[in-house]
Amino acid sequence: MGLVEILRPAKKVPTVWWSSSDPMTLRPRRSTLTILILGEVLFGLGDSLLIAAGIGNTPWTVLAEGISNSVVQWTIGEATFIVSLAVMFLWIPIKEIPGIGTILNAIIIALTIHVMVPILPEPRIEIGSLNIGPLLMASSGIILVGIGSAMYLTSNLGPGPRDGWMTGLQRVTGVPIGRVRITIEVSVLIVGYLLGGTVGLGTVMFALAIGPVVASCLAIAERISTKTTPTD
Repeated sequence: MGLVEILRPAKKVPTVWWSSSDPMTLRPRRSTLTILILGEVLFGLGDSLLIAAGIGNTPWTVLAEGISNSVVQWTIGEATFIVSLAVMFLWIPIKEIPGIGTILNAIIIALTIHVMVPILPEPRIEIGSLNIGPLLMASSGIILVGIGSAMYLTSNLGPGPRDGWMTGLQRVTGVPIGRVRITIEVSVLIVGYLLGGTVGLGTVMFALAIGPVVASCLAIAERISTKTTPTD
């Protein structure tokens, strides 16, 4: 099987052997919970690399960074957690119900950012007079976010706070999901930028690449699932 075939994007989130049959279960299998947690750690690490690269963050991290700049005693990780909580409160009027994956998403990603951002090294890899370190670090971050997203999405233990709000708004308004997502992300990006969040090349890279990267990672997860068997 060639590389192109391996990376062929999935058109939907596949059901794999570690997927939970009930997204609202409070007692998932060990394998499902392990893959969910690992995926969210990788997502948080990828987001941390984008932050440390310093050339532009994801829209929601731009907002978290802007809030952390305005509320001096908060780190970006702490602000990320507060934003997740605030978004989950917005689930109430649209009657969305969080799963265990929703709660762990809010905690683990924020905690990973909180721990990793201060200890990541300065991205400095020079080729002549050109420092390509930030570009490589941001690219690595996008790939890790894609891998982590595929892992927690296929676990099927509830959407992340932001995804749940997006799909809930689509359900109650009937507005196409693409338009809802663009409206939300552009809005939080503008607010974050006005509060001092970092917008730049990394933001553009993420916007253009994250969809294809996640879709390819979902396809890889499906292929891995067909070649492995559950252990519990």
